[in-house]
Amino acid sequence: MAPAYVGRLAPSPTGAIHQGTARSCLAAWLDCRAHEGRLVLRIEDVDRPRCVPGAEAALIRDLTWLGLDWDEGPGAGNSKGPFRQSERTSGYRAALEALAARGRTFPCTCSRREVGARYPGTCRHGPRPDRPHPGAGR
Repeated sequence: MAPAYVGRLAPSPTGAIHQGTARSCLAAWLDCRAHEGRLVLRIEDVDRPRCVPGAEAALIRDLTWLGLDWDEGPGAGNSKGPFRQSERTSGYRAALEALAARGRTFPCTCSRREVGARYPGTCRHGPRPDRPHPGAGR
């Protein structure tokens, strides 16, 4: 038996919904519904300085106005959350610590732009000596 299909909508509450967000959410919704899957709405609010008060509620209103619905998430009437990335930090930290304990992590000094869509392995054997680790001095 094939595993159940789960799709995700992950808008960022950084302002009014824009065409790219609407298009991405529509594509995810169509794909999930075509596969008779469950759709999760999880708010990408980890870039706190860019989050705009009231934008989450506006995103939810706009997605609903567009005719999109979801099976899990804010307004879906269930309690399988949390549905905001900022509320999931402890789980991510635990997963990272488990990976580190197995020697499956390494420091990387690359910028997001240098990493790109797929990590090229630049720092796999140690961080670049010409740059400090981005977390140093915190």
